[in-house]
Amino acid sequence: MKKPPSEEPEERLTVTPPKTWAAGVPAVGHALAYSLDETSVRRAGTTLLIVNQVHGIDCPGCAWADPAPGHRHRNEYCENGAKHINDEATSRRVTADFFRRHPVSELGRRSDLWLNQQGRLTEPMVKRPDADHYEPISWHDALGLLAEELTSLDTPDEAVFYTSGRAGNEAAFVLQLFARAFGTNNLPDCSNMCHESSGFALHETLGTGKGTVGLEDLHHADLILLVGQNPGTNHPRQLSALEQAKLNGGRIIAVNPLPEAGLLRFRNPQKPRGVIGPGTQIADRFLQIRSGGDLALFQGLNRLLLEAEDARPGTVLDHDFIRSSTSGFDEFSAHVRTVDWDDVLTATGLSRREIEEVRDDVLRSERIIVCWAMGVTQHRHAVPTIREIVNFLMLRGNLGRAGAGACPVRGHSNVQGDRTMGIWEQMPDTFLDALQREFGFDPPRAHGLDSVNAIRAMHEGRIKVFLALAGNFVRAAPDSAVTEEAMRRCRLTAHISTKLNRSHTVCGRTALILPTLGRTERDIQSAGEQFVTVENSMSEVHTSNGRLKPASKLLLSEVAILCRLARRTLDEGRTLDGEGRTLDGEADIPWDRFEADYGAIRQCISHVVPGFHDFNRRVVRPGGIRLPNPVNEGVFATPAGKALFTRNGWAAPDVPEGHLVLQTLRSHDQWNTVPYTDDDRYRGIHGSRRVVLVNPEDLAELGLAEGQSVDLVGVWDDTVERRASAFTVVPYPTPRGCAAAYFPETQVLVPLDSVAESSNQPASKAIVVTLEQAEQAEQAEQAEQAEPTEPTEPTEPTEPADTGPGAAPR
Repeated sequence: MKKPPSEEPEERLTVTPPKTWAAGVPAVGHALAYSLDETSVRRAGTTLLIVNQVHGIDCPGCAWADPAPGHRHRNEYCENGAKHINDEATSRRVTADFFRRHPVSELGRRSDLWLNQQGRLTEPMVKRPDADHYEPISWHDALGLLAEELTSLDTPDEAVFYTSGRAGNEAAFVLQLFARAFGTNNLPDCSNMCHESSGFALHETLGTGKGTVGLEDLHHADLILLVGQNPGTNHPRQLSALEQAKLNGGRIIAVNPLPEAGLLRFRNPQKPRGVIGPGTQIADRFLQIRSGGDLALFQGLNRLLLEAEDARPGTVLDHDFIRSSTSGFDEFSAHVRTVDWDDVLTATGLSRREIEEVRDDVLRSERIIVCWAMGVTQHRHAVPTIREIVNFLMLRGNLGRAGAGACPVRGHSNVQGDRTMGIWEQMPDTFLDALQREFGFDPPRAHGLDSVNAIRAMHEGRIKVFLALAGNFVRAAPDSAVTEEAMRRCRLTAHISTKLNRSHTVCGRTALILPTLGRTERDIQSAGEQFVTVENSMSEVHTSNGRLKPASKLLLSEVAILCRLARRTLDEGRTLDGEGRTLDGEADIPWDRFEADYGAIRQCISHVVPGFHDFNRRVVRPGGIRLPNPVNEGVFATPAGKALFTRNGWAAPDVPEGHLVLQTLRSHDQWNTVPYTDDDRYRGIHGSRRVVLVNPEDLAELGLAEGQSVDLVGVWDDTVERRASAFTVVPYPTPRGCAAAYFPETQVLVPLDSVAESSNQPASKAIVVTLEQAEQAEQAEQAEQAEPTEPTEPTEPTEPADTGPGAAPR
């Protein structure tokens, strides 16, 4: 067993110029070095040779689509995928002895990097009330303890069941089934914090919450707009698809606040041109937009297209598509013509000429795709922005045909599949009716709590039990201090996890760690060896087959944990709703059969979820199945039966003089909340993550210099101070008035109430901050100590007037 580090790595910041290209031979070297530091040559070789292969292991990293069978490279993975899969396959172990040596209070002071480096969890652990150590507990007792807490609740809505995208479809389906049979729709997930705005906007305008394109569409598009995303770090295999688009004659426009290496040039390490040659220029045009300016950009662009149609009637817009397949064009057209150009240029930071050049690219292109990620979705006006992107696509008929469409790029493997399986607090009645027909019980109909409202409910004492299937909720969620306090107010918190993370150190009165198999490991149940299925960003569903020996004999699969918990909980027969209703015998759910044979779960999925007919047979075919998208059949499941043009009011971040708008971002050596090192070599940051990237002209205006230590102080319309301390200033080519710093260290600055309209998604890309020098921060702290103020948060949980699961978000 490889020995984990016992001490935190020493932080020594060095800064080099940002890279102007991504991948290449260095990426191969970094991937192999990290993999071999985590595990043996044999284990690393096993995972890398079968990751993303037909009947192999689906990479637990991003949700990018695989090429068709027969067209996959033998090394069908990226640098970060290699790191991620071998981070899970690590030979390091976290045993009961580790928890004897490290109290929870100490672990809470450790960094995310150090916690992750300790290795795989190996046996169930419990932290008892008032204890400061986790101690071993048997599976029987652990699940019994959790079941007892659940069945002692006054109402099922006092429990929350959270899910991360790491879970497979089978586990996700079982979890939502258990929660609804238990009696609640409190099913928040990581989509609430990542792409919820995409789902709301696409549902409203197109009648489906998913993207409309496949990998082949990207290869054959004439023009691709990459908006608010960084493929080189967050979904690097997308660069191969973009390279293919360029080779086929397509053009690419990058719209992003930062000049990311992967948006500039790609040196594909699988091709001679990428090893010894110059690689491929990705972006033909780079628009360095101000954070939050995307709505203004597309409104300005749409106005230019309407004016081009005025000048050349019948040659610009797709009138046949608009007439036959859309509704609301006249109202949209009248509104967008009123957009003020001064507002557009101020919000975007671009010149009118730059936007006109994009219009010219559009007019030369027959097939257009817009890709976007969290640079678009994590703003207060994210939903109107995505609606405006849909307006843009519809003007020239770029929906429902090859080489064109909408492409929200999901950032986590199977996060889209979780939602398809019913992990959503607002699933429609059609899905709930199908559950009723299949299992013989009437699921609850009232909408449940999303992630933000779950935090609020926990903080107010309305949630007593929090169960997480994978993920690191405490670090992923906004308003870190509020989130941590909310978790600590629960009676019990439980995490189904593969590795140690910060959420295990922020405990309810009682806390459970339930260790589970990773995606890389063989899953053998009583009916034989099992596989799971996952869905990628292109709505393709395929198998994932673990191959490694489990990290511990005491590990259970996610499905097994959930099925055993469901049996223990639902067999209690307790009255939960105050009306004499008991759970015993209410639903006909074969938990034993589900645990023994995941094919039984898939058989039920085929009866409940549209598009999954004959699931067991179809999914094992090479490449799996592609789920139908009604948009590509010319069907729009909106009230009008057509795609909807929308009028979107003006919105942009309001940044007072002397302030900056801060966006959170991931480093290159990071996956979601977990950094693999303290480096971000593409941006030239080495040895520390507590840096803030600021335009040199802004630094001069603010009286700051390179290398100074500052506190980031959030500005919001309440009296709670949100401060991220001791960040080093790094001059960087950001847009004027904009800054950037790493997630999750800056989640403390994101107010719980700062969310996107409609979707309630945290606005982590639009944090208004001031930068306080160290001496200013010290003076502010002394003044606060000298003049104590009344607490702004209740010291004891209080019951609000509306305690239902569908309570308003604000």
